[in-house]
Amino acid sequence: MSRAEDIFQKLVYFGEDAIDEFLINLQTEELFLDFKQAVSAGNKGNSLHRDDRKNLAKGISGFGNSEGGVIVWGVECCRDAEIGDVAQAKVKVKNVHRFLSWLENAISGCTIPSHNKVRNHIISCDANGDGFVATYIPKSDIAPLMTTTGNTIYIRSGSNNVPAPYSVIAGMFGRRPQPNLELLIDDKKLEILENIDEDVLYPSSIDNPPEKYIKISFSIRGENDSSVIAREMYLSCAVSSRGGEYNKVRFANYNQMDSIPGIEGQLNLISRPELRLPPRGIIRFANIELIFSPYTDEDFRLDGVIGAENTAPKDFRIFIPKNRLRSFTAKALHEEEETGTLEKEFFGDFFISE
Repeated sequence: MSRAEDIFQKLVYFGEDAIDEFLINLQTEELFLDFKQAVSAGNKGNSLHRDDRKNLAKGISGFGNSEGGVIVWGVECCRDAEIGDVAQAKVKVKNVHRFLSWLENAISGCTIPSHNKVRNHIISCDANGDGFVATYIPKSDIAPLMTTTGNTIYIRSGSNNVPAPYSVIAGMFGRRPQPNLELLIDDKKLEILENIDEDVLYPSSIDNPPEKYIKISFSIRGENDSSVIAREMYLSCAVSSRGGEYNKVRFANYNQMDSIPGIEGQLNLISRPELRLPPRGIIRFANIELIFSPYTDEDFRLDGVIGAENTAPKDFRIFIPKNRLRSFTAKALHEEEETGTLEKEFFGDFFISE
């Protein structure tokens, strides 16, 4: 838990007692904490006052561009020559629920881009509806954040939000090397199966099951084609149309991954937290088997994607119109061509990757 989140959780759990502790201990404003009085009169009584909005925008930009922080609304500070701005007295926010609503409405328009992870919490509310509010601003994943009023990029420096120097802004825009996970299709194989084989699909009790099937198998792998370590690798596959009632799609050999439950015909995998893929390393996600019978009455479609943390996803698709699937299956079952030739035709004509 970050220091900013720790402060926010303390205010959530202990309420006004946490503010009283700040006052007793002469808590100073610091890198992760800011105290503000709320004007709270609003703009003709229906929106956040411009001074409060300015303070909110500076806080979102400054804390969001740094390591995060908390604004406590309803506390007056005094300047101490030795230790800085110190919490001195409670000055409750009038109509605290209305003020919270104004904060919520103002957040998205305070910075460019907007910080959508800012959270507000009413610390306490008395019988008159007055009280205190905490605004938690986590470190932004899309920094730098620029205020919409004044077009300034702030960072947190000590107990103040200050305009960021050019060198700091340039560093924020600089991109660190990112991993790149390339899609690999391996272990390709096409086989002709009979319904009496070990890999039986349907019992003889089913009326008129097909006597022969095509089995196409392959593995989905990812190669870290970069100079940095890849983490949080994932594979998602979904079958939206099987081509016919006797056709099947099987996913196998994904024991080294965590499987996330999904609907039938869907596979969701993500690597375990301790698994890291070094540069030029290859990871096997899963094996996929496609079983096609001669009875085809609809298109076949399988969509998938692989990726990793901070990488661009790689999409792939197997799409076979029903007429093409019917003719391909018939050709394979009548052994008009060798399986090696049919395998190349299948992956060349029906497998699409981006």
